[in-house]
Amino acid sequence: MDYDVVIVGGGASGAALLYTLARYSSIPRILLIEKEKEAGCVNSHAKNNSQTLHVGDIETNYAFDKVRQVHTASMMVVRYVETLPQERQEHILFPLQKMVLGVGEREVAQLEERFGELHKIFPTLHKLRGPEIAEVEPKVMEGRRPNELMLALYNPEGYAVNFGLLAQSLVDEGVRLGGPRVTVEFEREVLKVEKEGEGYQITTNQGSVTTRVAVFDTDAYSLGFAKSMGLGLHFSLIPVAGSFYFSPQLLAGKVYRVQDPRMPFAAAHGDPDLTRTGQTRWGPTARFYPVLEARKLSTAPAYFRSSGLLRSATWVSFFSILLEPIRAWYLIKNFFYDLPLVGKYFFLPEVKRIVPTLKARDLAVARGYGGMRLQRVDTTTRELLLGEGKIIGENIIFNMTPSPGASVCLYNAMRDAGTVAEFFGQDVFEKERMTKDLCTEPVSVEDVSLRDTYPS
Repeated sequence: MDYDVVIVGGGASGAALLYTLARYSSIPRILLIEKEKEAGCVNSHAKNNSQTLHVGDIETNYAFDKVRQVHTASMMVVRYVETLPQERQEHILFPLQKMVLGVGEREVAQLEERFGELHKIFPTLHKLRGPEIAEVEPKVMEGRRPNELMLALYNPEGYAVNFGLLAQSLVDEGVRLGGPRVTVEFEREVLKVEKEGEGYQITTNQGSVTTRVAVFDTDAYSLGFAKSMGLGLHFSLIPVAGSFYFSPQLLAGKVYRVQDPRMPFAAAHGDPDLTRTGQTRWGPTARFYPVLEARKLSTAPAYFRSSGLLRSATWVSFFSILLEPIRAWYLIKNFFYDLPLVGKYFFLPEVKRIVPTLKARDLAVARGYGGMRLQRVDTTTRELLLGEGKIIGENIIFNMTPSPGASVCLYNAMRDAGTVAEFFGQDVFEKERMTKDLCTEPVSVEDVSLRDTYPS
């Protein structure tokens, strides 16, 4: 074999695995293949995600067990960035206050109930009411009815992350630490993967390589590659494209709304944008767009290969999921949010729940912003599988990591490195050393991907 491990995909997840194997394993020959010119150019790019380090403090769709896991897992990113030179840290990790806002009796009661348990995990989390909210986010309270029932959970110690630059740093550090053991090749696109002996042959636009172990960290592309190997045939993909609006900067930090657990991360939120000084980014809005990469119609054929649309079970599952009233209404609303010229007038009521004085004239379409979040569907059970997916075959792993996969990229890399060590049947991964270096408290690498408490 040409290599012992080949990693396909140089986003945050693939880059994290490269770094993990370079620093904490004795695997001799490691290759990372990325089709773009540099790491972190697709879903990890700052324009294609919320730029939020999801730790569980303001994500109200997370159960408490999940909060405990995701907090430890995501803080590994912080611990890693703190090992970098100061000038590089400042471009990747941004301390930023965070708030989840509850409006009305139901949402306020929900936040009251969550606070007691969350405060044990986040000692810096505070409950704020009207005047206290105004002190940290003045625009949130400006123009509200005096008797409006409100409660906010506020954490002054949150983070925003440029995940694209994070991926680039993980690759650079992996190359530095791995030395001649590590090879990285950009602008090399994988076309197919085939079994060869005890390993695999990976065919690219620049020839083929053979490897004993392969790991695909290519988000929705991973399912297509898995299906070509006869794995995951019962899965399909619902293609959800996100988009955003900009306004002048109105918020000091991130302000999220209370989420419906059936539609996680669907409620509108506002963030200071890392790529646009003096702007607040509002969204996401969502629409169906049958591609694997935002704004790239050329990836439509890859979507159709991955989605299994020729199977009747796929269409039955789609209708079963999308005709559920809450999802159907969500899709109808978002269709109007994205209409040219008038879309912002339909979207305005959503963001006025956060900043009541916001006007339609303040909103402008964030052109070139927004990524794809393709959600898996199990066509045998007709279930929408929110969060990360993983398919493990013989000496091969396929990862699908929709948001917030980048927040827990190092945790997922630690778990995958353990699986790779099992493939080799040797003690080639120093899990204890990685845990000591990057984990603020003990963390399990047990594969819990089929449980509700799974971190992603």
